[in-house]
Amino acid sequence: MSGTRRARPSSGATIISSPWIVVSIGVIVMVVLLVVALGSARGRRTYAEAPSEPAMPLPGLPAVATSSPPSSAAAPVSSPRLPPRPTVPPIRSTPSPSASAATASRSPSLAPSASPTSPPALLIEPPPSSPVTGRYGVVSTFHGGFIGEVLLVNTGDTPSGWTVTLSFSRGRLASSWLEGAEQGTASFAGGVFTYRSGVDLAPRASVRLRFHFERTGTTRPTRCTVDAEGCSGL
Repeated sequence: MSGTRRARPSSGATIISSPWIVVSIGVIVMVVLLVVALGSARGRRTYAEAPSEPAMPLPGLPAVATSSPPSSAAAPVSSPRLPPRPTVPPIRSTPSPSASAATASRSPSLAPSASPTSPPALLIEPPPSSPVTGRYGVVSTFHGGFIGEVLLVNTGDTPSGWTVTLSFSRGRLASSWLEGAEQGTASFAGGVFTYRSGVDLAPRASVRLRFHFERTGTTRPTRCTVDAEGCSGL
């Protein structure tokens, strides 16, 4: 039918019938969206978060301490600063001889030490023996006691004093005296009778010391000395 009119395809049908056109349009739309997204991202501004204000404590309630988050980075430790070195060398003091000797005495010495020289021994001379000698004797005895004597003789050439000592294990001293001479001093304690002359005995002279003892049980003393020398006659 030549007289029939042929219909023209519409633009929508043409686009749908051509798939590459649809793909091209999609790509263009995606590019446009990407450009818009990049533009909006550049236009944004970031703001730091405002520091949170400390909480106001309520009246009558204890304030709660807010713990700050631990810092991720440790605080740098400051190293101690060393003092500057002195440019002037220190002055060395010279020790005194006494300090050096004290230091040497404290520190051990490697050299063999010499043995200290001992001071010479002092010769102490014994006291000279007394020139006065004594002889013990008994004058008389009676019931409960006796009277004895010590005959003293100065055998020297100079006057000399003397001391007589008699010891008995028991008893007591009743009296003591010198025959025909100036009296001395007498004492009796612990069974020991001591008599010291009042004046020196002249050279070659003699004197008799007499004494009265009671309840001794014997007429023989356990000790008789004249100036620490033993009496004869015992």
